[in-house]
Amino acid sequence: MKVVVIGASGLVGSNCINYLKTKDIACVGTYFSYPAPDTFFFDTLNLDNPDNFDLISFKPDIIIHCGALTHVDYCEEHPEESYELTVLSTKNCIALAKSIQAKLIFISTDYIFDGSNGPYDEDASPNPLSVYGRHKLEAESLVTSTLTDYIILRITNVYGDEERGKNFVSRIIQQVFEQKKLLLKLPVDQYATPINAYDIARCLYLLLKDRKSGIYNISGTDYMNRVQLALNVLKYFPYANYELIPLTTEAIQAAAARPLQGGLKNKKFMQEYPDFRFSTLDDYVSERSNSLEED
Repeated sequence: MKVVVIGASGLVGSNCINYLKTKDIACVGTYFSYPAPDTFFFDTLNLDNPDNFDLISFKPDIIIHCGALTHVDYCEEHPEESYELTVLSTKNCIALAKSIQAKLIFISTDYIFDGSNGPYDEDASPNPLSVYGRHKLEAESLVTSTLTDYIILRITNVYGDEERGKNFVSRIIQQVFEQKKLLLKLPVDQYATPINAYDIARCLYLLLKDRKSGIYNISGTDYMNRVQLALNVLKYFPYANYELIPLTTEAIQAAAARPLQGGLKNKKFMQEYPDFRFSTLDDYVSERSNSLEED
């Protein structure tokens, strides 16, 4: 098996490539804007860019498309850029996959749902509230209507190890470690199912190894709002200096609407892999806090 991970410098992409390499799978990771170590430039908006990694010569069996614009409010205010980086890039990845007969993995989100009755299973009816959600759903539809061999992974509230530490959980831990005061204005009414990016990689490996296809919701076993999420991190750092202000989503007045009762059910995956154990937020933060103390 040979794999190309597009967007390998991000949270999900880096965890996928690092885990797959432990399974002795030949992997190449690409980047578009941030050149992480051991990644190669690849522009999904222009497959003819002369600076692109020679993906055709590598001949991957699998293309994992992790690249996207994930800043939800930015997408709302820049819909054309959102379209290019989510929909057009996926359209080009589909064309590439077809041309070399590779399986495509597309990373989606619970933001394709409206959050009125979550968490959601794979058969729930989408109703996105934001530009980001609409573009993710449009990209999903391109994959399902064009390809026969694909996997769509829906995920949400991803945390975990990454080089830049951009995710919410890592930012809190890093700022506490740097002895900075945190001012956290967080929505108390947005619920989701946080998941460690390392678990996403583990799930994807099993699906690839067993040649699965279709749509899979991948979610952790925690179900909590953003305030609870922050407090579950901060409880491991009793010396942390922070002010936490719970707010309603309406009071925050963000540019993009959010699904309030969101999140995903991983029932389909668990039916196929009943022995798989998802880690929890406590598992991750406990391990990180212990490693920081040792350092």
